[in-house]
Amino acid sequence: MRKREGTAGYLFFLPGFMFFSLFILYPLIRNFIYSFYDFRLTDINHPVFTGVTNYKHVLYDSMFWISLRNILVYGLISVPGQMIFGFLVAYALHQNRFGIKLFRVVYFLPVITSWVVASLIFKFVFMDQGFLNYVITDVLHVTGETISWLSEPGKAMFVIGSLGIWKGVGWVMVIYLAALQGVPKDLYEAAALDGASTWEKIRYVTLPSIRNTTFFIQMMLIIGAFNVFTSIYLITDGGPLHQTEVMLTWMYEKAFTEYDLGYASALSYVFAVIIAGLTAIQFRLNRQN
Repeated sequence: MRKREGTAGYLFFLPGFMFFSLFILYPLIRNFIYSFYDFRLTDINHPVFTGVTNYKHVLYDSMFWISLRNILVYGLISVPGQMIFGFLVAYALHQNRFGIKLFRVVYFLPVITSWVVASLIFKFVFMDQGFLNYVITDVLHVTGETISWLSEPGKAMFVIGSLGIWKGVGWVMVIYLAALQGVPKDLYEAAALDGASTWEKIRYVTLPSIRNTTFFIQMMLIIGAFNVFTSIYLITDGGPLHQTEVMLTWMYEKAFTEYDLGYASALSYVFAVIIAGLTAIQFRLNRQN
C-alpha cells in the first residue's frame, strides 16, 4: 500500500519536474556551456571553445561596470523609496475608517498597470518637449530653458528610479498592511500608558514587530532592482551613448543586436553570482541583527 502511494506521489510530481527540467534547468545548463564558447547567431552551427575568455571580457568591459553602477544607482533610489513610502502609506491606511478601502485600491493601481504603459507615460512626461517641461517653462515660468530629463544620465536614472517607486509603493503597502495586522494591540496600549509618542510607537513597537517582513520586502526589491529592463529599454534605450545601460539591457544588446550569445551567457552568470552574493550578505546581516 505504501509503495503504491509512493508511486502515485512520484507520478504527480513528474509533470512539474519535467516542465522544470525542460524549460528551466536545461536552458540554464546550455547557457552555462555556451558561456565558454564564441557562440554567435550569425554562425550558430560552429561555436568555438574559448574557455574563460568571455568572462575575462566581461570583467574588462567598461560597459559592464557602467551597467553595474547604474543598477546600484537605480537600487539606491527605488528600493529605499518604495520601502519608506510603502510603509508610510500602509501605516496611514491601517485604519478601519470610511473610504480607507478606496484609498488602498488607488495606491495599488500602479502595481497592476503595465510596465510598458507606465514607461511610455513617464517618457511622454519627461521628454524634452514633454508635459513636465511644458508646465515648468510655459505655465509656471520657473525657467525659460528646457530641462533635459532623459538626455543626461544622472537625471535619466532619477526619472527611471521614480517610476520604480511609483510602480512598487502599492505592492510594499499591501505586504506591510498584512504585517501590521499581526502586531499585538497590547503593545501599543502599553506604550501609550508609558507616554510614548506616535514616532516612539513606530520605532519601538511597530518596526521591531515587522522586522522579518521588512527583510523580505528588502530582498525582493533588491532582486527586482537588479532585474530592471522594460523601463530602461523604453524610456532611454540605454542612451545617451549607453550611459544608462543596466545588466539586462546590455545583455540584450550583446545577444540580439551584436549576436554575441557567448558573451551574453557569461554576462548572465556574472549577474547571477552578484545577486547570489548580495542575497547571502543580506541573510547574514539579518541573522546578526
